[in-house]
Amino acid sequence: MLDLGDPAVVADPYPHLAALRSAAPMAWHSGMGVWLASGHAEAGAVLRDRRLGRVFGPRTPDAEWDTFNWLHADSILDSEPPKHTRLRRLVAGAFGRGHVQRLAPRIEELAAGLLADLPDGEFDVIEHYAEPLPVLVIAELLGVPEGDRHHLRPWSQAIVRMYEVDRTPADEEAAREAAGAFAAYVEELAAERAKAPGDDLLTDLVTARDGSDRLSAHELVATAVLLLNAGHEASVNGFGNGLHSWLTAPDRPRLDVDDDAAVSRMVEEFLRHDSPLHLFERTAKEPAEVAGVALEPGDKVAALLGAANRDPAVFADPDRFDGGRDPNPHLAFGAGIHFCIGAPLARLELEISVRTMLARFPDLVVLEAHRRPTFVLRGFERLVLSPHA
Repeated sequence: MLDLGDPAVVADPYPHLAALRSAAPMAWHSGMGVWLASGHAEAGAVLRDRRLGRVFGPRTPDAEWDTFNWLHADSILDSEPPKHTRLRRLVAGAFGRGHVQRLAPRIEELAAGLLADLPDGEFDVIEHYAEPLPVLVIAELLGVPEGDRHHLRPWSQAIVRMYEVDRTPADEEAAREAAGAFAAYVEELAAERAKAPGDDLLTDLVTARDGSDRLSAHELVATAVLLLNAGHEASVNGFGNGLHSWLTAPDRPRLDVDDDAAVSRMVEEFLRHDSPLHLFERTAKEPAEVAGVALEPGDKVAALLGAANRDPAVFADPDRFDGGRDPNPHLAFGAGIHFCIGAPLARLELEISVRTMLARFPDLVVLEAHRRPTFVLRGFERLVLSPHA
């Protein structure tokens, strides 16, 4: 059976995922105790079926994992209706106040500034551009002071390491410490916004109301932490993975950076061809038949998004990077009630970052590429580029 921790699978999962999908698009993984949905139709069914849910299992002992546990239990990602409906309504209301749209000029300014500060000659696009840009954007969106922003990426990376299949005791300790520090920081920042409101999303989350309903203290912090984590992890990895796919494509397509529709299609192919998130797990809440498999309450099913996004039943020549692919019904942002609430921001960031970089460096060449040793959150540790062929 497929070993998702195997270095060969982590390095290039797609041949292994294709073999799994060809053999059984819904396959039982005895080692993981989970059904794996690798076909596009099967993964889509898993994501959309309301009889399957995000059932968070608190980690023990409670005293050690308390903050980590409530950061997940009180977040949109790990809750189900009616709680999920309530949280998403409150958070969407705060998002809907024009925060994303007003950020476009600022994202362009931040991207241009990062490119202006690049070292001469070759450079690591992850270190100097892909990582700092979305962190700066989500920090500005939430109103995180400039002097504190250097904490966000390390906290986030420590927490999301817990989603991998091969985490270690050291990873778990780092995640507990990061969860405690992150939560305490957001609690303090939210208290400041309650006393002195600002023009930022955190202020709107603090004051978010729907009638008499509002976010609890834990829900507020969990939402902010989730937005900070998910709000830049997908952008960092989506940009790095997609840029590498495009730059190393045998028939590398040109891109007219002044054509907004062409840039948008290119970004969608970035997200499809080498997806930043590869596995999203759900649990049966009641007896259900999903994608031809009979499930009982408690049975776990994982949608393999990277596999679904290369399903030849949906995507012609799926292993080929096609910057003009249209339509492109990928599942990189999920589907159903857990479709990524930050997808519009991620798309905006990616479109601006791609347009800004390629307008300045139209002839980029990959010199070095080093993957992160993770399957679930797929990305690069280092991607060194030359501005000239």
